Amino acid sequence: MRKEEKDNLKLMLQALIVGLIAGAVVGLFRFGIEKTSAFWLYLFKEAHNNPVWFVAIVLGLAAVGIIAGYFVKQYPHVGGSGIPEVKLQLQGKLQLKWWQILWRKLIGGILVIGTGLFLGPEGPSLQLGSSIGQGVGEKLKQSKYNQRVLLATGAASGLSAAFGAPLSGALFVLEEIFHNFSPRVWMNSLVGAIAANFMVSYFFGLHHALGMPYDHSFPIYLYWHLVILGIILGLLGHLYKKGLFGLKKVYLKITWLPRWLHGLIPLAILIPIMYYWPLITGPGNRLILSLQKMLTQSGWALVGILAFYYVMRIAFSIISYDSGLPSGIFLPILTMGALIGATYGTLMVQLGLMPAHLVINLIIFSMAGYFAAIIRAPFTAIILITEMVGSLLHLMPLAVVAFIALLIDQILGGKPIYDSLAAAMMPETRLHPISGEEDELDIPVYENSKLVDQEIKNINWPDNVLVRTIRRGSREIIPHGDTVIVAGDLLILGVDHNNRPAAYDAMKELQGVELDG
Repeated sequence: MRKEEKDNLKLMLQALIVGLIAGAVVGLFRFGIEKTSAFWLYLFKEAHNNPVWFVAIVLGLAAVGIIAGYFVKQYPHVGGSGIPEVKLQLQGKLQLKWWQILWRKLIGGILVIGTGLFLGPEGPSLQLGSSIGQGVGEKLKQSKYNQRVLLATGAASGLSAAFGAPLSGALFVLEEIFHNFSPRVWMNSLVGAIAANFMVSYFFGLHHALGMPYDHSFPIYLYWHLVILGIILGLLGHLYKKGLFGLKKVYLKITWLPRWLHGLIPLAILIPIMYYWPLITGPGNRLILSLQKMLTQSGWALVGILAFYYVMRIAFSIISYDSGLPSGIFLPILTMGALIGATYGTLMVQLGLMPAHLVINLIIFSMAGYFAAIIRAPFTAIILITEMVGSLLHLMPLAVVAFIALLIDQILGGKPIYDSLAAAMMPETRLHPISGEEDELDIPVYENSKLVDQEIKNINWPDNVLVRTIRRGSREIIPHGDTVIVAGDLLILGVDHNNRPAAYDAMKELQGVELDG
């Protein structure tokens, strides 16, 4: 066996270890959120019978806001979902201490998400997994490139464990986070994601996160509904992103309260919402699973209720997330998508334009469409909903709605939300002193790249960048000056570790197209 094959197998074994540890940690994370959520629901239920319980509720929520906020104050990258941080880490633009992130995100996420705020555990789960991958890579003294592979593996494992969706976990990291489909990345990410899913399935059992009866195929003659629904989802997804970035500026103007205590604002607003509408609180999985029962009702009142729930979810989701508390937006996005689909479907039923038994189809299609419009990861959207619902029978309508929603957001000038969050976090890349430590940068060459059909000697490469290898299909080419670059090549560049971020940005400009990692 060649040394390279042995190294790959060794890395795969390490990816398996990362997946198992990530599965155990995220399983603990999910268990903590579940128990904490049950505790808060109990307190609010008791408050209906005895208002004295409001004293404990107010003091408890204040304590959560202060503790979680203090974690963010100590280490700011604990706040939010953590996905923009992981993107920047994989680009070499951000260095984090994995242990400082891990324990704060675990405790802070359980405290915050368990309260009932409209926040999800998936982004934090991804960052928990990536921190584990980083820690394993550092402890085993892997190369910088392999450390990033293990970090990506941990991210895939964390998301897989959060949703019980290993294919989606690996695909999301490839499509949206790492943006690199090299065999070493996707194989190890999949190994870790499967291991993590095995671990959480062992403790939580084998069941689909959003399992709903979904037996009727959507007829072709009604596909015009999918076009309209896709347009609506694209518009509302674009609105959500506008609101998310707009309210963040409002929070920054609140100077009478320190930034690290801004989480107290949504926690205060949560009290009346939790008291009067407990069903719609939390990440949203309870609400999604209750929609089928709600659809047994009929009438215009149901259309109004579902629309009201959506307005509540989009407004308070933005308020909750922009406060800076440790939290994610994956499941809240799926919940809003489900409500859009339910509202549209029940409206069409009332107008006599669609049979009632197909509304459940629109709920599921809309989750994929809304996710695709906001996250801009359509393949992940389709596979994620397929895995969470547990049906492979309806890929075509899922793809139609997801594509149209993404197209509408793109026409409106929308950007992938995590790219925008990452850009806001690290607006510029500066050159740093040469460290002398070698690193690696993988650059895919696209069809419309300026590098296509160019000889290596005729390209004005960035300073301190060396083309080590070109991977062309299953072949590895040792390049020379006359080697011609073709579309589909993967350039393996040698760079100095300190200047990898600057080399990444320089290669983006050199190619003349958006790089994917």
